[in-house]
Amino acid sequence: MTTEQPDRKERQRDAHKAPDPAEGPLTTDQGVAVDHTDDSLSAGERGPTLMEDFHFREKLTHFDHERIPERVVHARGAGAYGYFEPYESCAEFTKAAFLQDPSVRTPVFVRFSTVQGPRGSADTVRDVRGFATKFYTSEGNYDLVGNNMPVFFIQDGIKFPDFVHAVKPEPHNDIPTGASAHDTLWDFVSLQPETLHMMMWLMSDRAIPRSYRMMQGFGVHTFRFVNANGKGTFVKFHWKPKLGVHSLVWDEAQECQGRDPDFNRRDLWDAIEAGEYPEWELGVQLVPEEDEFNFDFDLLDATKLIPEEQVPVRPIGRMVLDRNPHNFFAETEQVAFHTANVVPGIDFTNDPLLQARNFSYLDTQLIRLGGPNFAHLPVNQPVAPVRTNQRDGYHQSTIHTGTNYSPNSLGGGCPALAGADGYAYTHYAERVDGDKIRKRSPSFKDFYSQAAMFWNSMSDWERKHIVDAFRFELGKVGAVRVRERTVGELAHIDYGLATAVAEGIGVANPAPVNDNHKPVASPALSLDNLGGDHSIRTRTVAALVTDGVDAEQLTRAQEALTAEGAVVEALAAHDGKVRGNDGNGYAVDRALPTVASVLYDAVLLPGGPPGTPDLASDEAAMRFVRDAYRHGKPIGALGSGVGLLTALNPDGLHLSAAHGQVCADRGVVTDTTTGTASEEFTRAFAEAIAAHRHWTRPPARP
Repeated sequence: MTTEQPDRKERQRDAHKAPDPAEGPLTTDQGVAVDHTDDSLSAGERGPTLMEDFHFREKLTHFDHERIPERVVHARGAGAYGYFEPYESCAEFTKAAFLQDPSVRTPVFVRFSTVQGPRGSADTVRDVRGFATKFYTSEGNYDLVGNNMPVFFIQDGIKFPDFVHAVKPEPHNDIPTGASAHDTLWDFVSLQPETLHMMMWLMSDRAIPRSYRMMQGFGVHTFRFVNANGKGTFVKFHWKPKLGVHSLVWDEAQECQGRDPDFNRRDLWDAIEAGEYPEWELGVQLVPEEDEFNFDFDLLDATKLIPEEQVPVRPIGRMVLDRNPHNFFAETEQVAFHTANVVPGIDFTNDPLLQARNFSYLDTQLIRLGGPNFAHLPVNQPVAPVRTNQRDGYHQSTIHTGTNYSPNSLGGGCPALAGADGYAYTHYAERVDGDKIRKRSPSFKDFYSQAAMFWNSMSDWERKHIVDAFRFELGKVGAVRVRERTVGELAHIDYGLATAVAEGIGVANPAPVNDNHKPVASPALSLDNLGGDHSIRTRTVAALVTDGVDAEQLTRAQEALTAEGAVVEALAAHDGKVRGNDGNGYAVDRALPTVASVLYDAVLLPGGPPGTPDLASDEAAMRFVRDAYRHGKPIGALGSGVGLLTALNPDGLHLSAAHGQVCADRGVVTDTTTGTASEEFTRAFAEAIAAHRHWTRPPARP
């Protein structure tokens, strides 16, 4: 039994590719050659179109039916192919074949998505992100359908229609698009305290990731591993990005929606095209079944997480995405994930939300993809052999012969049932009994402790961003009673949080409550502790240039940063070239009016000799630098470029003195020394970029 190599999925996919015809005429769908496709058949040059024009009718009919219903949730997405390989055999816990041999790679397809908005919404909205992985294993397809947050809004799937209806645009005017800041969502939240833990995540910067490549993923639910001996172990899945976990700032996320609504989608595509393949480590939290009740929460509660301090995450493998789709519709749009797509060695628990998803996903695919044969679509086809008695239905693409029932003798008994070799899927033998009731276990009733733990785990700047997010969201809510009720619920998490939000949205402070939360924190929840490998690979640096720029200084800095994997682009007031101080032209990558600071990770300000045009007098350049500074981004300035930073009047920030040495202060690296960029400068600037953001710097003065 071996896990298939990823080239098998690629060969399977290639068999379905239809490149542009190299020769031969245009034809109809029936293969009839067409000699004219610009004008309909009509009775005379200005006469009516004739219905006998079969080419016109076929062409328009196909066009009218090109689109399929978009996903109700997770409609906006981006995807890529790649592979997964385990670090070592996991046979102790699971018999899943793709988790056994470190030398064997399993092909995967991953789709990232936002939840609330339609396909045409922007990438950088405040929202949960989907992180769904389809493993094309030798035992069939396994789908790990998760999010970038480890918990969910509700505990029982019967509430899923209510939650989605509430978070979707208001029914009377279909507003807002791709946003949760409206009355119905917060009305639901204020009446359902089980949502509060997830709302804390949603109000944090986790809801506005810098990139899909810099985003964690979680399986959300407690699943079950089963080994060859039938022993079960509870498991939680974690994806950890190699580049670290980084986010946008709400202000820049909003501007990104106008500057580049495809910001995250474009970032993923461009990185893979450039050979900068994103990578994640798959980790698991394992809980022996005999320890199921050793926690102060219920493992079956999807609104709870297992703190890593209690159960460490054990790395078991890595995933690399190295191929973009050939066709967005055929692959990214038509891929169908399902939580119940499991392989031997992976099983479910009685999590009531998971049980509902196991029904809902398949039910959804039947309507969205036009019937039961969506597994025939190339992106959904397993690489494992498929032998079923399923027949007919919409879009059946196989001409079946022979029998279509079991057992049979006319077909030689085929397809036969799997033998007793241990490779067939066997559901975990778990005793289930009880009265038929509609009642939730008391172990699900603690709605506030983990929300408080999340708040306690945040750094000061993260807390400020959370307060600002609550103020923004609730500030969009028209019903004052909803604002007041929500603030009252926040008081159960932290009274200081509740009063800070109340002040910002114009309601009275809530009554104090005493929930006796333990002052527990989990460092693994703070972005401050998730920096990754501290690489600057794929980080984008904007170098602002003008006529007279010190070309050698700029070139040396650019070469040093590029050697470490950063992408440096020269920006000027116009496209074309600027004249360097050596008299030569220096190519401009983009004109300032077409970009903005929010699209870059850092800013470089090279200098020039006396008489060089002063960028501080350029309103667009000043706004670019000011925005980067207030968003905590790294800024490097050389020579006369330091003058642009001086114009910001940053109170208390140390800058390099005239003809002084390199000075690095809270992400701002300066060197007024004339001449080439020193190794000390580029090293300090690279370290500032690797840190991503610098929140302790003083504000710029107007």
